[in-house]
Amino acid sequence: MSLAPLTVLRRFRGHDASLADFLASRVEVQPDAPLILFEGETISAGRFAAEVERAAALLAARGIGAGDRLGVLSTNHPTTLVLLFACARLGAILVPANPDYGVEEAAYVFGNAGIAGLVAAPGTLAVAEAARARLAPQPWLLLNERADGVAVELLADALATTHAAPPPPVTDGADRTCLLVYTSGTTGFPKGVMHGQRGIVLSGEAFVARMHLQPGDRLLCVLPLFHINALFYSACGAIACGGSVAVARRFSASTFWRTVAETGATETNLMAAAAKILMLRPESEFVPGHRLRKAFIAPLTDEMIEAFTHRFGVPHLIEGYGMTEIPGALANPFDGERKRGSVGVISPHPDPAVPRPALRLVDDALDEVPDGTPGELLFRTPTLMQGYWNAPEATAAAFHDGWFRTGDLMLREPDGYLRFIARKKDIIRRRGENISGAELDRVIGAHPAVAEVATIGVPSELGDEEVLAAVVLRPGMHATAAEIADWVRARLAAYKVPRFVAFVPALPQTATQRIEKYRLRGDTALLAAAEDLAPSPQTNRTNAGKETVR
Repeated sequence: MSLAPLTVLRRFRGHDASLADFLASRVEVQPDAPLILFEGETISAGRFAAEVERAAALLAARGIGAGDRLGVLSTNHPTTLVLLFACARLGAILVPANPDYGVEEAAYVFGNAGIAGLVAAPGTLAVAEAARARLAPQPWLLLNERADGVAVELLADALATTHAAPPPPVTDGADRTCLLVYTSGTTGFPKGVMHGQRGIVLSGEAFVARMHLQPGDRLLCVLPLFHINALFYSACGAIACGGSVAVARRFSASTFWRTVAETGATETNLMAAAAKILMLRPESEFVPGHRLRKAFIAPLTDEMIEAFTHRFGVPHLIEGYGMTEIPGALANPFDGERKRGSVGVISPHPDPAVPRPALRLVDDALDEVPDGTPGELLFRTPTLMQGYWNAPEATAAAFHDGWFRTGDLMLREPDGYLRFIARKKDIIRRRGENISGAELDRVIGAHPAVAEVATIGVPSELGDEEVLAAVVLRPGMHATAAEIADWVRARLAAYKVPRFVAFVPALPQTATQRIEKYRLRGDTALLAAAEDLAPSPQTNRTNAGKETVR
């Protein structure tokens, strides 16, 4: 018989909402219980806490104190979690960055954050050194894993030679900023989202309710540790329930089911793109007899639900909604109706003493709209970000009377469930009509030959915009632009049918598999390569009948 979420949390003493006390409350009860699994190694809760203490002593000896920033440029590795908790203990701030960054991107993020130290992986060392060289003053540099022929000091060696005790934990840690997460940049240049310790702890505890986590649950973390999903839900969710987290360096579709089986994972979080990739992989890669029973996937499609519940044997699929700025906002209830096509309802903390999140849907004048009418989602939550780093104007623009403006259009149904319509910036204005890019993505993405799709607005000779669909076909499948248009025409209003269809080998994506539509909008070659299904004298295009076979 499973325990209620609040019962799971109350197996441990109360804490002050700092990461240090949150961890201590668990270690006191189960110091020898496994907490982190990584490539065959198991780190107990007690050992993890001891490594946090040693790392805090090292950082303090290296000049990291309250308010200072420490950068990380690495694929997933347990040291990232150790450094997060060590920074929080000192009142310092961790800045984990995308390991796929080039020099320009890394230099921008670390320069914007003003890091004092940097921890890199062997595979990111060249970028880290080049980016570091552009910063003034230059941060110190450590390597988180041993690599042959590399002269950079190893983190483990530095820890072994640091004998001073760490300073006492900061007394006001719960409300101090401890993390800067730079936005994925799907709409432009990244901003540093500031999160405090209290918000991270509450997010982990709320995830216990969202996924009905139990003390024996093992969460498989395949999403990157520079992302709130991995840090707040997988890592801190495991600590909150008294379970464990199996950390994978990266998501690998070919080895995913083997990893699930070998780690004994019972829960995982996936982006929709990753889930779709798994559905397309050879049957031979699937490992039956696994323990995976729960998956947090957004957005879900009927095809995914069918594949995961019947083919893969994962009975509990939860779709939700959140942003880097407002983690864990909405979700379909674990114990309740799970509505297909809905992002659910408010997802509260299991403790009724924690303030419940609240939402509003508003029009362009910021007046509330009735149920059944799309409106921009405004949100309040105890896990709300503290603002954008060194960007007071952007922070001010993101709020209205204390409500965070998500920029996402939602529709509330009479039963209170919400349905995502589109990003406000993903609305295509065509001949006086508003078209949701997300809706077109969903409809075209359901075509049996389509692996991925992104629809954008492109300039029209008549004013406003025309619709362009950039389509990636499934391996071995083919389709024509006319077939894609006919597919949409059979399902949506005529004004939503794409005029342009471009078959492309891949779509630009962030490390968390979100399609970067802003890059498509800036790609002038995309429109030139697309087939125009409504040729006009102004465009004079002659590329009819093109298709791509993959």
